[in-house]
Amino acid sequence: MSTLLGPIRQLGYIVDDIEAGIKYWSEVMGVGPWFYNSQVPIEDYLYDGQSYRPYNSVALANSGEMQVELIQTRNDVPSMYQDFKDKGLRGLQHVAFWTTQYDDDLAMMIGRGFTLKMSGRVGVNGRFAYFAEEYHPGTVIELSEVMGPKGKMFGMIRAASEGWDGSDPIRPFPDLSSL
Repeated sequence: MSTLLGPIRQLGYIVDDIEAGIKYWSEVMGVGPWFYNSQVPIEDYLYDGQSYRPYNSVALANSGEMQVELIQTRNDVPSMYQDFKDKGLRGLQHVAFWTTQYDDDLAMMIGRGFTLKMSGRVGVNGRFAYFAEEYHPGTVIELSEVMGPKGKMFGMIRAASEGWDGSDPIRPFPDLSSL
């Protein structure tokens, strides 16, 4: 467990073909089921302080406590995902820490010298922040708020993975407004 923000809860991978990524992770790695959203509803998105409208597809599944996220960018909006791709990299782009104390943890990270590079929100109480510092090629830290519907969805995804038998490997994201 990290002494900084607790345990790492998510590994985020950049892929060129999310469907192929889901197939690999479910059939070869035995991880699933995958909850897929072809266009994540990101609000209040900022990259280097500038507002943009990203179009990303995301698939989420758990292996035990660890969540795996597959991300495919669908437009050329500036992002740390696009930066990673522009370097010719694919694979592990970030590790995420989950928090129910987002404001305090964000202030602590900035106080420790981390630079906020990319941020936004997915649903109510679903803020996220990515920090500019990279300690080996590409891998950055994400701070992800999990108090609201996003946190409930993450719990549902983990529960679905327990005892998963390989059937129905791709499922839709739930409607966050209903959680």
